[in-house]
Amino acid sequence: MKNPVNDETDPDRLDESATQDQLAFEKLLDAQTPGFQAEFDPDEAQLLGAFFEDALSEADALESCIDQAQSTDGGQ
Repeated sequence: MKNPVNDETDPDRLDESATQDQLAFEKLLDAQTPGFQAEFDPDEAQLLGAFFEDALSEADALESCIDQAQSTDGGQ
């Protein structure tokens, strides 16, 4: 039985990954052309940082609520 090759050490897989990265970068450059609509698949969008999460945490959101103290004191 043949052992599966680790994706990180497989030279063919590394070349494929580098090619995908290069294509995504080229699409990003094309997207900067006025009037051109470049399409990105979800993996390419993830690679380019389209889904960076920078929302407030629940604790930070509750802390920023200025009305909270009034609501616990009956509005006074």
